Amino acid sequence: MTAALAASWSATLRYARAAADHFWCTVEDRCPGTLPEREAAVFLAALGRLAAGGDDPAGRAALLAVLGRAYRRYRLLPHQLTIEAALTATVARHAPWTPELAAAWARAARRASAAVTGSAARVDDGPAWWPAQVVGHDRPADGIAILTVRPWRRLPFRPGQAVPVCTERWPGRWRWYSPANAPRPDGTLEFHVRAVAAVSRALLHAVRPGDRLWLGPPHDTGLELDPASRADLLLAAGGTGLAPLRALVEQVAAAPAGRLLTLVVGARTFADLYDSISLDKLQCAHDWLTVVPALSHDPLAEPGERGDALTVALDHHRPDQEVYVCGPPLMVAGSRLRLLAAGVPAERTHLPDGFPG
Repeated sequence: MTAALAASWSATLRYARAAADHFWCTVEDRCPGTLPEREAAVFLAALGRLAAGGDDPAGRAALLAVLGRAYRRYRLLPHQLTIEAALTATVARHAPWTPELAAAWARAARRASAAVTGSAARVDDGPAWWPAQVVGHDRPADGIAILTVRPWRRLPFRPGQAVPVCTERWPGRWRWYSPANAPRPDGTLEFHVRAVAAVSRALLHAVRPGDRLWLGPPHDTGLELDPASRADLLLAAGGTGLAPLRALVEQVAAAPAGRLLTLVVGARTFADLYDSISLDKLQCAHDWLTVVPALSHDPLAEPGERGDALTVALDHHRPDQEVYVCGPPLMVAGSRLRLLAAGVPAERTHLPDGFPG
């Protein structure tokens, strides 16, 4: 029945506004004063997506992070049966309905409710999402966008963390992105997006300044700096894995404490170094920072070095450094063994540990 669940949920989303109104009225009638009406559309889209299934593990983790916070914030845990019934009734109102589909949605709603209950026990308190406006959209290279967004209220995050992001163009689909900056006085965040799936393609090709996004609660990924450490740093970035590592550079810039930092940025050719202007500005402003382009498919490799990011980074490794690596899955998958083989202790190695879930 997985395909039937997905099809009926897609049919419901064709009437998204009416579906949200029906869902909220049902919940409000039975549990008045719990879910705010203004939040019903975002809540329903996420819950319905979770119940209908079809997400990869990272997408499901993002949904659970957002919904777990929402259940805690709006004290919905005692009202799970009402939420499940409201979800099923909303789909029944807007999609072709059969007894078999009704039973399938009842089971799916129960499974989603159980998963959210587990997530709510693991998350802390706070807003479930932050509405944000896109204030900048640049295309620095083919297939890559840099989005600058301004939340309506400040989102508290630490460099290296990841944030669930949702666009109005794909309701209920949340995907993880790491801010490429340390917290700024104006509260804006910068996201580096490569077009690999539906949400990222929308962020790249369809979203424009003035559009609205939602940002979920930040989560650790294993790339955060140890606040007690003052060790020198070696960072190796591949593709848009540069984003969280550039945020670490900005964090050190706010309080350098005498530490040296080498950032190796991997790309196929020099033309593929999509964030070179920002990196040049950082390097010119800070004498403790060395930026090394690593060009894997450029026979001249000028003004960088020839090789993949991790190989070039190991050429710059010193025994006292903490090493951070972020990039495409294939790059990260083999990094730990390569670093160990090169003599980098496991306790000094920091890789993204997958998105929380």
